[in-house]
Parts: sequence; structure tokens; C-alpha cells
Amino acid sequence: MVNELPPMLQVGDVIVHTDIIAERFACDIAACSGRCCEEGDAGAPVTMDEIARIEEVLDDIWPEMSASAQSVVDRQGVAYADPEGELVTSIVGGGNCVFRGPRGCLLPEKPISCHLYPIREKRFGGGLVGLQYHRWNICEAARLKGGREGTPLYRFLREPLVRRFGEDWYQELCTAADMMMKETK
Repeated sequence: MVNELPPMLQVGDVIVHTDIIAERFACDIAACSGRCCEEGDAGAPVTMDEIARIEEVLDDIWPEMSASAQSVVDRQGVAYADPEGELVTSIVGGGNCVFRGPRGCLLPEKPISCHLYPIREKRFGGGLVGLQYHRWNICEAARLKGGREGTPLYRFLREPLVRRFGEDWYQELCTAADMMMKETK
């Protein structure tokens, strides 16, 4: 008999939903063409530091931005506050990120929320952070590819998780995930 996974585990000051460990996932850009940058009702969450970095490179990427993206940035800037008050990248026509170019993201370094996607981060008081898997139908090809390859979501997103939380934290996550999976067998 296989035990169910607990809904969450804690690694340092980070609460990790166990879907991040159990889900198989590997982006398949050939199949989806990066639709997560083109669809949705708001831009990607960004920090004030990320907004400052985007503004520093804006002149460099401006010529590659579409005319409609340039118009949006002229009107409201590189980011705005969404209905929940969270800062997000500006979007064109209700969905396309203004930094989406013909060959992908124009930014030299993606905001961490983009790099981590489909993991979403939520900040709580006292330095506590929560991570959850955002399951979206446009990522079906990634779930299929991850299933074929046997790649857990947290392994596929190693680089952005290390970028955000550090190598030591990531190794703790891997150890906790291995222990959790052994307990459920």
C-alpha cells in the first residue's frame, strides 16, 4: 500500500507544497512556444530591485520591443500594481508580457518569478515563504515530457531554486524530498 504525501514540508524558512516534489515536469518550449509569457490576466510578480534592474537595461532592449509594448511602458512603466496590490510586469493587450520578444524574453535576467514558474512564491510574516505549484492547462506538454523523462518539478527547476534560495537550501530540499518519497513507498 502506498501512503499519501503530506500536503507540505518545511525546508528552512520555506514551506514547500509537496506537489513540487511529486509532479513530473519539464518545459517543452517547442510544444508551447512560451505561452506562459503570453497568456494570463496579469504580468509576472516583480520586486522593487528587479524593477530597478529592468529599468537599467530598458534602453538596450527598447529597439527589440514591439511598438505596442513600448507604448504600454511609456504610459505605465515597466511594472504596475495588480488588483491585489502586487507589483507585476506590464502587459500588452491583457496578456503578453511587454518583455516578450520574437525569440523569447528580452531581459538579460528574467525576474525570479518567471525563472521559477510554474512554482509560485508567497511571502508570509517573520521571513516565512511558501512555494506552491501553479497547475495551468497550457503546461500540459511540460507535464507529459516530465512524465516521460521522470523529471520531478523541483529537479527541473534546480537552477532557479538555487538562484532564489541557495545551494545549501536546495540540497536540504533534495534530502527532504528523497526521505519523503521513501516514506510513501
